[in-house]
Amino acid sequence: MHEFQLISRYFSQLSSNNKGSLNLNDDVFFDRSKKLIISVDTYVEGIHFINFKKPDLVIKKIIRSSISDIICKGVKPKYYFISGSGNKKTFSSSNLKKISKSLKQEQNKYKIFLCGGDTVYSNKLSFTVTSVGFSKKIIPRNNAKLNDDIYVTGNLGDSFVGLNILTNKIYVNNSLSKYFVSKYYLPYLNLKLTNELLNIANTSIDISDGLIADLEKLINKQKVSYKLNLNKIPISQNLKKLLIQKKLDKISFISQGDDYQILFTANSSKSRIINKIAKSLDIKISKIGKICSNREKSQIIDEKGNKIAIKTKGYSHRF
Repeated sequence: MHEFQLISRYFSQLSSNNKGSLNLNDDVFFDRSKKLIISVDTYVEGIHFINFKKPDLVIKKIIRSSISDIICKGVKPKYYFISGSGNKKTFSSSNLKKISKSLKQEQNKYKIFLCGGDTVYSNKLSFTVTSVGFSKKIIPRNNAKLNDDIYVTGNLGDSFVGLNILTNKIYVNNSLSKYFVSKYYLPYLNLKLTNELLNIANTSIDISDGLIADLEKLINKQKVSYKLNLNKIPISQNLKKLLIQKKLDKISFISQGDDYQILFTANSSKSRIINKIAKSLDIKISKIGKICSNREKSQIIDEKGNKIAIKTKGYSHRF
């Protein structure tokens, strides 16, 4: 059973009288009257992170991926709660010192504050983070408009390369290895875009499970489709070099998840102002496609105008 089928079948009815739940079809809870936004995420060893050999980096990845849910809604995070389950080995004095130091660094970087949490003894290592922000407005999911342009921030695919390096599936030189592994552990969050995003985006999501998977979540309850241009989907110069060296296809890397970039749609009239915002904030924002009528099938087009079949849309939890 897919995670969204599970939610729909067993839990949606429990939120039917609660507008703030957004029908359990978004990554946040939003109480407009209290200007309150909350997101909750759980991270399990072996699924969301490979292992705990680098606790200082793992905890940074966890914090950033959690507050990313709020940032992509056009809201700055303010508070967080963190709970963890672990044993004497994973929660050793040495590891806890590293975790504490990393949390302090992330607090300083993103101006967030720890408010509480819980610790549980278990041989299964996991963390749950609750992020909190305040705003009278958010960018909703499932609010794409016909003929909207589709945009994404930053570059895609670097994190997936980092994961493959860490799991010994791709081999590169030391300098490239450090670059890609850093992108896996330390995703860059576009915090300074949040205020501007509220004025330009019709709908938005952060890319956690993969470009295609998250784009389909973005429009999953709307009668629309999408058309993406492969050559416009942004990747780094380092990834371009790697694809050439290893004779790999770009399509295999752009929707593997863990990018934590912002995917959003906007009216075509906003194109000029979006370019202006990108330049003024020194943020890479790429127009990669279009929202189309559901009379057309969703598709990815290559530089020659041919439709591309994609084998992996991204990560999905199945039960």
